[in-house]
Amino acid sequence: MASDLISMASSGTRAARTALEITSNNIANASSEGYVRRSVSLSEVAVASVSSAPTAINLAGVAVSGVVRNADAFRQSEVRRTGADAARASAELQGLENVESAVEATGVYDSIVDFEAGLQELLSDTTDGALRASVLEQGRTMAETFNVAASSLDSVGEGLRFEAQDGVDNVNRITAELARVNLRLARAADASSDQTSLLDQRDSLLQDLSEYVDVKTTFASDTGVVTVTVGGTALVSGGDTATLGMDTASDGTIAFTIDGTAATVSSGSLAGQSLALTQVATTRSDLDAIAAKVIDVINTAQANGVDLNGNTGTALFSGTGAGDIAMIATSGSAIATATAGSAANSRDTTNIEAMRTALSSADPAGDMDTLLFGVSSAVAGRQVTLDALESIASTAKVALQAQAGVDLDQEAVNLVRYQQAFQANARVMQVATDIFDSILAIR
Repeated sequence: MASDLISMASSGTRAARTALEITSNNIANASSEGYVRRSVSLSEVAVASVSSAPTAINLAGVAVSGVVRNADAFRQSEVRRTGADAARASAELQGLENVESAVEATGVYDSIVDFEAGLQELLSDTTDGALRASVLEQGRTMAETFNVAASSLDSVGEGLRFEAQDGVDNVNRITAELARVNLRLARAADASSDQTSLLDQRDSLLQDLSEYVDVKTTFASDTGVVTVTVGGTALVSGGDTATLGMDTASDGTIAFTIDGTAATVSSGSLAGQSLALTQVATTRSDLDAIAAKVIDVINTAQANGVDLNGNTGTALFSGTGAGDIAMIATSGSAIATATAGSAANSRDTTNIEAMRTALSSADPAGDMDTLLFGVSSAVAGRQVTLDALESIASTAKVALQAQAGVDLDQEAVNLVRYQQAFQANARVMQVATDIFDSILAIR
């Protein structure tokens, strides 16, 4: 015989014991995030027999050839890709909702309408001090709501930039961890339990990284070492890492760099925050334009008429935009309602009518309504997009879990099967021992 029963049974018990350990580990980690089910790869041990034909092969047991991770690179890549898309949509939607709240809750539109209504009421009696005071107060309220809206938008931008910087810091932390895992993978024994644990860590870190940026991965076939690129630029290569940076423009929008070179981040939460900041900048610019229009129209009309005291009208508002617009008139008598050259306490309404006509033509209330509608439409559209992307991401996760996750029913079956295999091999060794003892006992 090329091998004896005891050696064959001994190899079987070793294989069954290893399989039992792997199965027990699968059951213990069934609910662990990022854990990939393992299985044992077995191979037959064959030796040539001297007494037989040269090409004859005799089986001599079984050997554990490795521990196999039941991972699917394609499904893992899909989970990262779809998850990054969903994270981008979620971050963008959150930012847009904050923008919507900033411009709606402050009541800028209502304050513009109230100011225009106050000017209309003043037409009924341009010498009425109460009506003049009301217009002044409504103008002051309008200016303050512009100020609050601008401040709120600035706060939204600051919050988004803070979150984006935190995301950049997390990306750099994760890439540093990935580089360390790469170095350990390069030294790990092939198909060892240590290597499979490191591969789990690698995949978990890649999943975390994809929450912030869209990653492209290339894996070394022999070691599992990963190379990660973002926007075509390497972020992790073996044990080396590049640094992701964030630059802020004058309008508050952000751009990303890798080791100082411009990089395109098209997905992940960082991309969503960048898109939301672009909307913040656009909304702030539109709000400034509306405020500037009100300032210009009212102050120009003021200069063309005379106030209640018969003096040439002076500016009612100061500032250049929503952030610094302010009512500077201190008395209702400063409103220039009469045409140039009119006497004090004139009931002439020529200039106030011209002021109203100019304000109606400029239509700041209409512009504000358009701004609000645009932001609200963007929020509604992004919500639909987010729902669709989250559904796609969820489907990809379910598919990966079905393929790489632990099925407790199957593991319970394997537990019984490998336990019986261990007992059977142990019984073979016992029988072999009894046979040889019987032979040796023959007299």
